[in-house]
Amino acid sequence: MNGAVRAVVRMGIYAGTKVYFIHEGYQGMVDGGDNIVEAKWENVSSILQVGGTVIGSARCKQFRTHEGRLQAAHNLIKHGISNLCVIGGDGSLTGANLFREEWKGLLEELTEAGKIDKKTAHKYSHLNIVGMVGSIDNDFCGTDMTIGTDSALHRIIEVVDAIMTTAQSHQRTFVLEVMGRHCGYLALVSALACGADWVFIPESPPGEGWEDQMCQKLSENRSRGTRLNIIIVSEGAIDRHGQAISSNTVKDNRAGKKRLNIIIISEGALDCCNKPITSDMIKDLVVRRMGYDTRVTILGHVQRGGTPSAFDRILASRMGVEAVLALLEASPETPACVVSLSGNQAIRVPLMECVQMTMEVQKAMDEGRFDEAVKLRGRSFENNLNTYKCLAHRKSPAHQPDIQFNVAILNVGAPAAGMNAAVRSAVRTCISEGHRMLAVTDGFEGFMKGQIKEIKWGDVGGWTGQGGSLLGTKRTLPVNNLKAVAEQLRLHNISALLLIGGFEAYLGILELLAGRAKYDEFCIPMVMVPATVSNNVPGSDFSIGADTALNAITDTCDRIKQSASGTKRRVFIIETMGGYCGYLASMSGLSAGADVSYIFEEKFDIHELQCNVEHLTEKMKTSVQRGLVLRNECCSENYTTDFIYQLYNEEGKGVFDCRKNVLGHMQQARWNLLKG
Repeated sequence: MNGAVRAVVRMGIYAGTKVYFIHEGYQGMVDGGDNIVEAKWENVSSILQVGGTVIGSARCKQFRTHEGRLQAAHNLIKHGISNLCVIGGDGSLTGANLFREEWKGLLEELTEAGKIDKKTAHKYSHLNIVGMVGSIDNDFCGTDMTIGTDSALHRIIEVVDAIMTTAQSHQRTFVLEVMGRHCGYLALVSALACGADWVFIPESPPGEGWEDQMCQKLSENRSRGTRLNIIIVSEGAIDRHGQAISSNTVKDNRAGKKRLNIIIISEGALDCCNKPITSDMIKDLVVRRMGYDTRVTILGHVQRGGTPSAFDRILASRMGVEAVLALLEASPETPACVVSLSGNQAIRVPLMECVQMTMEVQKAMDEGRFDEAVKLRGRSFENNLNTYKCLAHRKSPAHQPDIQFNVAILNVGAPAAGMNAAVRSAVRTCISEGHRMLAVTDGFEGFMKGQIKEIKWGDVGGWTGQGGSLLGTKRTLPVNNLKAVAEQLRLHNISALLLIGGFEAYLGILELLAGRAKYDEFCIPMVMVPATVSNNVPGSDFSIGADTALNAITDTCDRIKQSASGTKRRVFIIETMGGYCGYLASMSGLSAGADVSYIFEEKFDIHELQCNVEHLTEKMKTSVQRGLVLRNECCSENYTTDFIYQLYNEEGKGVFDCRKNVLGHMQQARWNLLKG
């Protein structure tokens, strides 16, 4: 939320408007006084990395009354405020829309009571509302992601990673209950990200006989050598009859229920008989049926806290800017809107249209129309659910086709977090469709040497959280050894080729494509999945690994800035990876709150460098006496990291001192987070 607050304040000031903080949410609006204060540029410095919200938030019963809203309107008029940016959930946004609809009547009442004059009422005759959804549940229709969801997922995955070490050591089963209220997004995506054995969510309750199916799945995984099981339960999971599930009801439903291994449970899960599905219930089932040592972990409010992820900071910043633009462009006829994420774009959607869609989801679940509820959640939710089912549960032979193809998979280029998760997904999808998957080790170099062998369903178990490339990867391109590659394709009867990698993989496919004129073996389907921290592959907004690298840079910048908290007047020069692509430098500049980012795509000269030094010199006169400068490793041949460091150090002498950090390969060598 703080990223959104910062963006609104600075964009508003940049556009020449006055911006006000309203502390403690609607309660502060009703109480007025010191709760409504003008915001300055420096007020929002160093809040990007802070969780929660620096302006506070509170539930307000008074605002639900007409008298409370009348008092709130009076307090806004006192400060000349007629534009509101509200960051909250569907309840907060619905309240804001009601406030807007009543605004004209509220001003008339204030005029009649003599609290404002007619001229003032006319001047502020219309209230513009723009909303941003701040919720870890991601339960608001109309947006792909809400502010806070990604950070909550990071907390869950961090806990799962920590639990897996003890679970593997002691061959245990873990049942994890995550938040989400009546939405299973957190449970579903965390199950997908950690490769959970089973997941319970309210939108897709388990059918008849789910206890037997789950226990069979856990048993099969153990028989393949797996030393742990994970079951995830959403707090809002329900059964097929729509009855809510909560941990508080477990004792009443314990007697006929069974439990399982590492399982993620949504808070409100239910089974097919309309009975609550709880963490303890699942544990009892696993212990009774399987005899496995089983533990329950309820994550609770740890999911709400902590440092925001890079994705959330960037999302909030982009939404905040768009919210200010929406307010500046609004007219009395413009309906209240909410700033949403669609694909990779911040868009404006009618507020009440989204609220109505959100209510339709709950209505569908209450009436037992669960397939419709999944579709109403959006295409992303539906795709995640289908992907999880495909990767977690192997199809029986009866569903497999008669014709079987050999598909080869290899990693090409530098390693990137998420490569192994992509391999796992491809292998299991291919096997589910009835085909053979052949793994090639060490990229094209291994391909030429015949390092090719079949890889099976169980071979990729536990790969989702592993960083680097378990298949091995090299930068070698095939152009000088096309004959050897063609020979291996023929020897292994390979019908299709899947490359997972960066720009080298992109070039490799182009070289194989050019080789079709000479070698018929290359006349097969070839697909590339972009996986590179540089995010420089054409045709894709995101590459696997870029998000994890971005988080690594952002975390490092946070720590570097924290190290300077006791040392004033210091500027840090930080070099990022990315080759000739400025994605990492520009996006981490946005997420870490850098003063400037130097990238290859945006040319700069010595005069601009000098202007930036002067800017930091002036900044040192304010209360924020610290600077952060990012440089993409290949942004300029002339202005190297050492040159920029020397320039800043010399020109800033007596005003600030400099420190230099080259982050290097730490941006690649990190465990996968979520986007992989």
